Amino acid sequence: MAFRGGTNASSGMGVAEHSKSTYLELQRKKVFRYVIFKIDETKKEVVVEKTGGPAESYDDFTASLPENDCRYAVYDFDFVTSENCQKSKIFFIAWSVFISTAK
Repeated sequence: MAFRGGTNASSGMGVAEHSKSTYLELQRKKVFRYVIFKIDETKKEVVVEKTGGPAESYDDFTASLPENDCRYAVYDFDFVTSENCQKSKIFFIAWSVFISTAK
């Protein structure tokens, strides 16, 4: 996931510096299991809404997502391969529920 400075020309939406650093902590240091982002309409930028510690589960993550609003999230998924190797993949999730309003 690459972050560019400033705002996106087509959307006018920026990414808060804290959002960038939080994602990098998840990616490089494994400080978080997941990060949930939301759009701050007043600042016109993507901000961190919630983080989950390394011991939290996927169920904890899904319980943290709102029932009636959109969010972006990254989830660090740990698994063991058929060769018995410990691996990790980071998933980017665009959470959009049927009853939410598009922004």
